[in-house]
Amino acid sequence: MPSLLGIDSGLTVTKAVIFDVDGTPLAVARRRVTQFMPKARHIERDMDELWTATADAIAEAISLSGRPASDIQAIAATAHGDGIYLLDRSSKPLGRAILSLDSRAGAIVDRWLESPIADEALDLTGQLPHVSAPSALLAWIKEKEPARFERIGHILSCKDWLRFCLTGVIGTDRTEASTSFTNVKDQGYSEDALKLFGLDELKAALPLASRSDEVVGRVTSAVASRTGLAEGTPVVAGLHDVTASALGAGGYASGVVAVIAGTYSINETLSSEPRVDKRWFCRNAIAPGQWNNMSISPASTANYDWFLDKLCAGERAGIEAAGQSIHALLAPEIEAAFNRPSTALFHPYLFGSPYCASASAGFFGLGGWHDRGDMLRAVLEGIAFNHKIHVDALGDGFSFSEARLAGGISRNPVVVQMFANVLGMPVTVTETDEAAAWGAALCAGAGIGLYADPQSDPRDVGAIAKTYHPDAGRSADYRRRYDLFREIADAMTPLWPKIGSLVPAESQD
Repeated sequence: MPSLLGIDSGLTVTKAVIFDVDGTPLAVARRRVTQFMPKARHIERDMDELWTATADAIAEAISLSGRPASDIQAIAATAHGDGIYLLDRSSKPLGRAILSLDSRAGAIVDRWLESPIADEALDLTGQLPHVSAPSALLAWIKEKEPARFERIGHILSCKDWLRFCLTGVIGTDRTEASTSFTNVKDQGYSEDALKLFGLDELKAALPLASRSDEVVGRVTSAVASRTGLAEGTPVVAGLHDVTASALGAGGYASGVVAVIAGTYSINETLSSEPRVDKRWFCRNAIAPGQWNNMSISPASTANYDWFLDKLCAGERAGIEAAGQSIHALLAPEIEAAFNRPSTALFHPYLFGSPYCASASAGFFGLGGWHDRGDMLRAVLEGIAFNHKIHVDALGDGFSFSEARLAGGISRNPVVVQMFANVLGMPVTVTETDEAAAWGAALCAGAGIGLYADPQSDPRDVGAIAKTYHPDAGRSADYRRRYDLFREIADAMTPLWPKIGSLVPAESQD
């Protein structure tokens, strides 16, 4: 029975998911990957650990599927975008990977944004420089770690590293290539972009960019021995997880805004022409002649996860050891909090924001009578409010009348209804627990001819979708809360840098 393997590597967990060709998940295996935070704003991972964890997940998924590995017809990986995974000229990892939650390059980006480089970058590459962009991180390495910079042989993204581990072939895809160094109009690499950021010498280190559904290599014998995969299994180029999530959730289309509430606040819509604005990235879509317009910030469910990790750690460990879910335990508390008035507001800027690199998270309006449920409600509302900032921005440039929501919190009906009320538009969710992995699998299937193209989803998406409509009264209340959320953030904008200066700048380099 033919099947497909989609690999989805996020910022904390890497997953291997085996799907039947009709889209039915057959097996999923997960492994956590260590995040290293050696200094403030530095967030890294060990590249070899990532591959080991992914290989273990693949082996477990094959075992759980109950099918022979030879049934897997093709493989694709997707992973967090931006950040940077460097190899030296011998194709060995060049230090730890820098994750997209990292903001060490904030001072460099601030200099660029205050100079003509900002507008030039927007016109040429379709996006303003930002702290986790390869351009900014490479400039930081050049300035702070010149010896490491001199040894750079290949510039990869997360999923490109996994693809290299599977096949031994170095390269990227069109969606990932456009994170810093492509011309927004012709969608190819631009030497002018490298020059703009002072990185001319890295031209040879840019990887060849293929279509996301193009077969670029095959599983090596060493990987087959390590994972149980069949040697020679085709591997396609894969794609950025922003695009993969929208594709897998059925939201990769014009006229729809895909809202992915993951570690990042991802909000995107497809267009057939490039349209640039400071509030979104205009990047390559899967197919030539299409653009994926993304308004994003590292300010979504990483905040909820942080709350659970830091403030519910003991309780979480105990309940998960008993085979139960912390989310199920907290759901009644959160639902009760949604059903009573609250002054509590939360700005979800633990790892970044749409405002400035120095923005930080914080609760406002807390009283001694508030409990954990009220705080979690505020966190979830803050996440939705931050998504609304991005959705409203995209709405100024593109036409859409519905949202497709994906991400772990989309499994909670109370939270989905809250998103509909906050956004003020219908929000549809599909029964797709592993949307990004399925998006990758669609590319794998298209690459070997199982599907006409990655958008030819074999599922009856309408039959597995549920739409939540906004409640007029709750939407009006949320508009008031949202306006106050924005007003507080505007007031905090000149104060956040002062808060950040409480830690000496040299300790952040």
